[in-house]
Parts: sequence; C-alpha cells; structure tokens
Amino acid sequence: MSKVRLFVDHPLGAGQTVPLDRDQAHYLFGVMRLGPGAVLSLFNGQDGEWDAEVTEAAKRRGTLTCIAQTRPLQEPPDLWLLFAPIKKARTDFIVEKATEMGARRICPVLTEFTNSERVRVDRLQAHAVEAAEQCGGTYVPEVAEPVKLDRLLDGWDPARALMFCDETRIGAADDLPDTLRAPTAILIGPEGGFSPRERDRLRGMDCATGVSLGPRILRADTAAVAALTLWQNAHGDW
Repeated sequence: MSKVRLFVDHPLGAGQTVPLDRDQAHYLFGVMRLGPGAVLSLFNGQDGEWDAEVTEAAKRRGTLTCIAQTRPLQEPPDLWLLFAPIKKARTDFIVEKATEMGARRICPVLTEFTNSERVRVDRLQAHAVEAAEQCGGTYVPEVAEPVKLDRLLDGWDPARALMFCDETRIGAADDLPDTLRAPTAILIGPEGGFSPRERDRLRGMDCATGVSLGPRILRADTAAVAALTLWQNAHGDW
C-alpha cells in the first residue's frame, strides 16, 4: 500500500489522467513533498484503488496518471448509521468511526431532546473522506442532510430494518435477531435519550427493534461505536 492515499472526484482507469485542484496540489507537493515520478494511491468510491504517478507538479495544480488497479471497490454492507448530533468534536468522532467500520450512509437525526450546534454536512463529509484515506477504505459513505426524526419515520421503507438503541433496556442481554440483517439502519438517540413519545412510536413499528448495549449507560459517541460493533459482529464483515 502506498504511503499516500488520496480521494479524488474523478474517474479512474488505466492511463486515465487526473487533474489536481489547488488544495490537493498543496497537500501532495507542499506537505507530502512528492514530485514527478512519485507513486501514490487514488480512490474515488466507485472504481477501486489505483496506483498513480505524478506527471505534473506545480504549486497550485498538478496531474496524476493511473498506472494499475491495486484493489477493486470494497462496498460495505447495506448499513446506515442514524444519530442525534452532539458536541462538535464528538460528532466528528462518530462520522470518522462509522466510516472506518463500514457504514454505507450516515445521517444526523434531530430528535426532541437533541441539543447541539448547527450541523455542517460539508465538514462532516470531509471527515468521512479523510477517515477513508487513512484507514485504507475504497468507499466513502454519504453524509446526508440532518432530518427530523418524525419526518424520517414518516417516509421509512419497511424493507429496511431499524435497530434503535433503547436506554430503558439497560442491562438486558440482547441477541440480534435475523430480521436485523442488511438492509438495516442503526439509530442512536441524543444524550438525553429518546422522548417517551418517540420511543413509543419506534416500538410500534413492525420493522423496528429496540436493543440494549449492555449493563452501563454509554455516551452517545461510544454508543454509536458499540452498536456498529454489535451489528457487524453478528451480521456484517467484522
């Protein structure tokens, strides 16, 4: 694996040239000190991973040329992570870890008890890209626009199972049922938990299953990692 990995929004293929924007050129040539002839890894979330050679290096631009594919696209299981945004750094952590652990889609959800700053989807998407670059992934999950929980559930596709982490079930020893195989979405509530009305609505959905994450109350960011691990271990590619 090349030491430098870069996500690009450009088709990849044998002999394909890839132009670099100013920020990418600064990173490769100013920060990483690469020059003409250097080889790095490229991926775009569609065409797998490719070795590419630097064929032009300038201060504000550059060009790479694809040499050979090193890995095919490795798509994650059809698993979504839905979570109530929390403090900035912890929200960043959730997005980074969800990307590393193979979530296909990440969506901030606004619940009755959500209490956080405004969500910047562009910044969270950039964190997902960076996480994929660093962990060797070939797929970058979409970070969707925030949506209110009621609106999300109004349009829910019953073919997608919904695993919601129910803090009222603390201490229960839950085995995940086969109904939670992909396609599935994991829903993590806010720091104050779901409201009674929200919990009743979730429990009333045939496709939803409330689960416990063990005998201790977990912070929302820890709960996201624990829930993803629980599902991946039972049904995913752990």
